[in-house]
Amino acid sequence: MAQLPELTNVSWHVYAMTAGGLAIIYLFPYVTKAVPSALVAIVVLTAVAIFFDLDIRTVGDMGQLPDSLPVFLLPDVPLNLATLKIIFPVSATMAVVGLLESMMTASIVDDLTDTNSNKNRECVGQGMANIATGLLGGMAGCAMIGQSVINVKSGGRGRLSTLTAGVMLLILVVFLGDWVRRIPMAALVAVMIMVSIGTFNWASFRNLREHPRSSSVVMLATVVVTVGTHDLAKGVLVGVLLSGFFFAHKVGQIFHASSQTGAEGRVRTYTITGQVFFASAERFVNAFDYKEVIDQARIDVSRAHFWDITAVSALDKVVIRFRREGTEVQVIGLNEASATMVDKFGVHDKDGAADMLAGH
Repeated sequence: MAQLPELTNVSWHVYAMTAGGLAIIYLFPYVTKAVPSALVAIVVLTAVAIFFDLDIRTVGDMGQLPDSLPVFLLPDVPLNLATLKIIFPVSATMAVVGLLESMMTASIVDDLTDTNSNKNRECVGQGMANIATGLLGGMAGCAMIGQSVINVKSGGRGRLSTLTAGVMLLILVVFLGDWVRRIPMAALVAVMIMVSIGTFNWASFRNLREHPRSSSVVMLATVVVTVGTHDLAKGVLVGVLLSGFFFAHKVGQIFHASSQTGAEGRVRTYTITGQVFFASAERFVNAFDYKEVIDQARIDVSRAHFWDITAVSALDKVVIRFRREGTEVQVIGLNEASATMVDKFGVHDKDGAADMLAGH
């Protein structure tokens, strides 16, 4: 999408140059892989544009390039709460988006190289680099999917490849700016189209039919929101919320209650299996027959787990309703975590519990 403005309302030369760049990028590796095909495409298209003096947009048309090395400086802003209120919302959003994109880039590179990267070290390094960049008058940044994929596809595997990329970019922009300005945008568009095609997960179309419907909805919603708003943070937020909703619904369905009588029908034992939380609390409450004439109701929760306050409240309701009908209740099998929750937030074993239920 970022390349579309460079391909709209332009002369046929731009389309020809872009097509030629893609041809070089995909065909040159069959000749040799010693030189990155993307670099060859940029050099050849730049030479063609200069030789034929083509009237097409170049890098120089996009803005002024720096002509000197950066210098150390401190931000000339007042260090007070008013400044923080202005900076914090933007910086927090940039941090979220930057970390998300860096993690995505790391995952893509891991898949391409069949290796495992240290994501924590990546985040710490990115934070340190952004602080240093700010003190040199630069902008905050993050791992770049496009440049990383180009690097890997060109044979780069170690730290030397990324160091070389950074140093060469610095030399090109600062010391060879006159030549960089003459690079046609069509060449860069061709490279980015290659990157887009290479990083897109084409199998995801087939997976739409094979994967669970909830997973497909999450994926499509994340993509649509990200593309529609041009904001990765919003897309990921929607995806996380939908994932949480579908997960809660799925886990809430994993709930089963059975019962059996004993002591000549005077005792009924309820066996609860599954997860009890806000999504399944109502099913838990409705799993019992409070009107049955029995002396004791035993609730076996050894195969269940109580996750939140809603679950504890549901247990309170069950116990208090049985007691209100004159039935003795015994809860057995609480695991340590569930027992801690019940002891801290439960009210059925505390004074005034029946009055509380009557008040509701």
